[in-house]
Amino acid sequence: MYLGVDLGTSSVKVALMDEHGVILDAASQELEVLRPSPGFSEQNPDEWIKATSLALDALRARRGAALAMVRGIGLSGHMHGATVLDSADKPLRPCILWNDVRSAREAAELDADPAFRHITGNIVFPGFTAPKLVWMRNNEPRLFAAAAKVLLPKDYLRLWLTGEHASDMSDSAGTSWLDTGERAWSGALLAKTGLGLSHMPRLVEGTQPTGTLRPDVAARFGMPSSAVVAGGGGDNAASAVGMGIVRDGDAFASLGTSGVLFAANAGYAPNPESAVHAFCHALPGTWHQMGVILSATDALNWHAKIVGASPAQLTDELGETVRAPGRVTFLPYLSGERTPHNDANIRGAFAGLGHEHDRAALTQAVLEGVAFAFRDSLAALEAAGTKLTRVVAVGGGSRSAYWLKALATVLGIPVDVPADGDFGAALGAARLGLIAAENADPLSVCTKPPITRSIEPQADLVRAFDDAYSRYRALYPALSGALS
Repeated sequence: MYLGVDLGTSSVKVALMDEHGVILDAASQELEVLRPSPGFSEQNPDEWIKATSLALDALRARRGAALAMVRGIGLSGHMHGATVLDSADKPLRPCILWNDVRSAREAAELDADPAFRHITGNIVFPGFTAPKLVWMRNNEPRLFAAAAKVLLPKDYLRLWLTGEHASDMSDSAGTSWLDTGERAWSGALLAKTGLGLSHMPRLVEGTQPTGTLRPDVAARFGMPSSAVVAGGGGDNAASAVGMGIVRDGDAFASLGTSGVLFAANAGYAPNPESAVHAFCHALPGTWHQMGVILSATDALNWHAKIVGASPAQLTDELGETVRAPGRVTFLPYLSGERTPHNDANIRGAFAGLGHEHDRAALTQAVLEGVAFAFRDSLAALEAAGTKLTRVVAVGGGSRSAYWLKALATVLGIPVDVPADGDFGAALGAARLGLIAAENADPLSVCTKPPITRSIEPQADLVRAFDDAYSRYRALYPALSGALS
């Protein structure tokens, strides 16, 4: 048996997988995001351990005998979080999360130094880890001075499970400290932020062992202390492993809280000017590129809360037949945007509202606005040298047939829908645990799920969506100028 642990922003999920790659059972536990000030987003790291423990307790109650046979464990987690520990491995403050934008000024200052883009292959985004530590140095100097280790969120769980300070390449690529081409920490970049190599965990590939379970943790959950804990991966790389998106040219579109257009690459191909992320993949010798939208289903959830309906109710009101875009345009920049704008200060908007527009018209605009944001990422990937011919759709938003049909038409490529099942980050983490424990061939383990249907672009609406996308593109500079 193999266990995948996925530390998400809103919940932690544990999934139990057998030797055939089938998820036998899973359990989850919700997490709370703390927002003490506008633009701030934090979590207490010890709440991750508490939530993981509760999820494992629930799994043990149903599958205790299977847990006793676990040989490998993989970890996945939300990226970029600054989990800062003292010399006793205790958190000095709440973790500053990926969607926290307090360090926008610090990020801009680091990004102005050409060394960061040259070595990491990426823009220094406000959500990345390095600017958060510079913000601490500027605003919490006593805490910064006490920092002994800086871990990414999932690696704090690893420390609890194994007692080891370690991280994988895919997650570490989102810190602005990794030499992404060499797959090694950059001492020069760390020094520019007042840190050194001693502050960093050791690096491993996602398929490599990092240690075994501490005896007290193993006994607590009825697992063998010999169970190997793999390097694992950042949430998107782990999701790609779960979907078999590991070969050059494979791609997925994730309609989750945030939106991700992810492409696997056989080589390292950075192009930071396009605002595309160029990161290490969770498998050795592979990389990936991705465009990131900060509010995807988050935009629909926001709209649903405002109008007092569930997201499913709103999408059901549209039916499954895609209609031509209306005159209402929605910009989904509720918490800023990464690809292609790298703008922490931009905010969302509806444009073109009239007396004739009802709730359904606004819902349609929200879905279209997110699809247009994906098209921005598609253009950015093409500018970085990656041309996609089709994508696999995943995430909660992929349950909406209307949204997927609109997305295929906006992108101009087929969107494949996998069979029902769990093909996300928890499965990817479990697969990495299997590879690490059994020294298995990664490509034989990381297979693709069966595809139940493929959604083609709706040819008679392509022109109308192109025109609507042009209106969408024209609104960003106007909105940006109004907010500056």
